Amino acid sequence: MPATIKTASEIEKMRIAGRLAADVLQMIEPFVKKGVTTDELNKLCHDYIVDVQQAIPAPLNYGHPPFPKSICTSVNHVICHGIPSDKSLKDGDIVNIDVTVIKDGYHGDTSKMFVVGKPSILAERLIRVTQESLYKAIRLVKPGVRLGDIGHVIQQYAESHNYTIVREYCGHGIGANFHEDPQVVHYGKPNTGEVLEEGMCFTIEPMINAGQRQSKVLPDKWTVVTKDRSLSAQWEHTLLVTKDGVEILTLRDDEQIERIISH
Repeated sequence: MPATIKTASEIEKMRIAGRLAADVLQMIEPFVKKGVTTDELNKLCHDYIVDVQQAIPAPLNYGHPPFPKSICTSVNHVICHGIPSDKSLKDGDIVNIDVTVIKDGYHGDTSKMFVVGKPSILAERLIRVTQESLYKAIRLVKPGVRLGDIGHVIQQYAESHNYTIVREYCGHGIGANFHEDPQVVHYGKPNTGEVLEEGMCFTIEPMINAGQRQSKVLPDKWTVVTKDRSLSAQWEHTLLVTKDGVEILTLRDDEQIERIISH
């Protein structure tokens, strides 16, 4: 299926949903500390999305089996789709919080790495390189660029730091549906794959491991971990292809990248 090109009114709804998703990550930041459980973080996010934003948390009851919580919390060697639980965060933990908000029928999807207390040098570096790889990919986005170019720049940058790219999970088109075409993989060859067009919305969300790239799914059918139990990091933004570049629909106030990049 080709990507759906968003209309002006759909783009406006995507901007609102993206802003709300970013706001959830900004709201939860002060609560991510030693001793808090990921379930407590889930409840705070759920209540904020439902009561304050008057929106819907997309992960709740999504998929088969239905995802049981409103956010994903992926700690340390969990790559993605971690289910919030009664386990407390401890000093040095790294945690990805992945938020998707539905507002007026449209989705905003974003994730951020948080550190509890002081991270190890290894963890800090992995988190930084993963975010830099996302930014390098975002800066490429404009009409005429191909998805292989985006995957290639992420893969090249991560592997130049001796990290590995998770290949089983990828970014995706997004809009009225949580997951739409195209699939946006985080590795690849330049000048291959679908050509980007103005009005496309999709996520880029590299998952990068400090050890081997192999992953496995736990018996809960959701939680994905590194097979070798090495640390994994992920950052995600929802993007809009503009006529001459890209708009980051889920940009947070704490970021050092422009919301609108024109070429």
